[in-house]
Amino acid sequence: MADNKIFWSSQPILPIGNPAAGQAKRSEKTGDDFADVLARQETKVKFSKHANERLRDRCIDLSDQDLAKLDDTVERMAAKGARESLIYMNDLAFLVSVKNRTVITAMDGTSAKENIFTNIDSAAIL
Repeated sequence: MADNKIFWSSQPILPIGNPAAGQAKRSEKTGDDFADVLARQETKVKFSKHANERLRDRCIDLSDQDLAKLDDTVERMAAKGARESLIYMNDLAFLVSVKNRTVITAMDGTSAKENIFTNIDSAAIL
């Protein structure tokens, strides 16, 4: 019959070298720890697969400035309690889930013309 006991080594497993020095090197390189990077990524607006397809199909290119403005607008809308919003910016319309910080769909001015937007609780015109 097999022995089901587990034997642990009496010596702890330690990393090679000085772990505190390695940690200092990593933080000096980036200047950020994981929590800072994660917090920044969580505040950025994401694009759903559908929205990415619409941007590509309609040849809509967003600059870094446009993305920053969109992100700032979503942040301000979240502070006011918005959940599902229409953001109209530079002749582009974005339907955004503010709670999830996700652009659901995007359209240019000609595609947005004569459309009816439902299930939104707020709008921003920039």
